[in-house]
Amino acid sequence: MEKETIGRIDRVDFPEFGLFELDAKIDTGANFSVIHCHHVQKIEKDGKELLQFTLLDPSHPNYNEQVFFAHHFGLKTIKNSFGQTEERFVIFTPIILFGESIETEFTFTDRGNLKYPVLLGRKLLKKRFIVDVARTNLSYKQKQKEN
Repeated sequence: MEKETIGRIDRVDFPEFGLFELDAKIDTGANFSVIHCHHVQKIEKDGKELLQFTLLDPSHPNYNEQVFFAHHFGLKTIKNSFGQTEERFVIFTPIILFGESIETEFTFTDRGNLKYPVLLGRKLLKKRFIVDVARTNLSYKQKQKEN
């Protein structure tokens, strides 16, 4: 499988959540991919444990107030960029890059004070992409050409 070149930032789609062209930072220093989550909690519904969450936050232009539920989720211990460990909820969801749907793992955290609501880490990148830090929005530009 030939690797696709991805730049240092891009715009990505999350079709499962109706979120499109979200700004994403490509971060080879991060092991896991992350999406900005405004509200997340474990709940019980009809005797089953679910994860309830809202993506982005009211200050983000793509925020849609929609509450989502995940039946399959987990918890991961993550070391953040400050070297502190924290427990984060994690789900698998498809992301669209270069016209391809890639089922991948995303952890939830509050990225409201950061420029990019999505961070793409090594687990998604390895064996698929080569990162060229001099380039940006390669997947998004390909999508624009195709439309």
